[in-house]
Amino acid sequence: MARKPRFTLPGVPQHVIQRGHNREPCFYTESDYLRYLDNLKEAAERNSVAIHAYVLMTNHVHLLVTPAQPHGISHMMQDTGRKYVRYINHTYKRTGTLWEGRYKASLVDSEAYLLTCMRYIEMNPVRANMVEHPGDYRWSSYHSNAGAHQGSMLEAHPVYKRLGLSLEQQQYAYRELFSKDLDKEVLHVIREVLNQELVLGREDFKDKIERMTQRQTRAGVSGRPKIEDGGAIYYVL
Repeated sequence: MARKPRFTLPGVPQHVIQRGHNREPCFYTESDYLRYLDNLKEAAERNSVAIHAYVLMTNHVHLLVTPAQPHGISHMMQDTGRKYVRYINHTYKRTGTLWEGRYKASLVDSEAYLLTCMRYIEMNPVRANMVEHPGDYRWSSYHSNAGAHQGSMLEAHPVYKRLGLSLEQQQYAYRELFSKDLDKEVLHVIREVLNQELVLGREDFKDKIERMTQRQTRAGVSGRPKIEDGGAIYYVL
């Protein structure tokens, strides 16, 4: 079966996930997490990709990124994966694949869903019952976005910058977003859209992407109930 073509639109954020083969660990020690982040930062700079949020879980990785050029994300993931797998195989005297096939990615309507997607990513350790608060987990972008410390790898998206006039105001407003959990239906839609590599966005945004790419941005919406959240419409998949 032919591979599904990716959306490759410069300037449009994408939510990316890459899982370990057979859901096995990708990270074993602190040095592994640090090495992956170093490899990712280098690859992002080389391929002109802005990183807005990330979380490194034991057996998978989530990223929210915006490419400046076509195929920037795919090249970044290839560069990162190649170097990191070589490091893991050498360090642990193993052979074979580390990742479960290709990474998956969905386009994100930044005006409606960028901050929601950032929260989804950085709350992963909490939902996995690894920590009680995202700030308790070391291997995510929460610390930088919420103001605990600044990470040189991140680039603030314009939507994030509109949270306040100063960096301190932006970080405070961002922390306040975590005062309540994401709606369960929103979580479901984010997961389904990502797994099917479609588009997370408002209906007019999806229409625009379909016109630009001549590709389907929705899956099985006919007859599906709708859920409205903050002016955006979700189809329950």
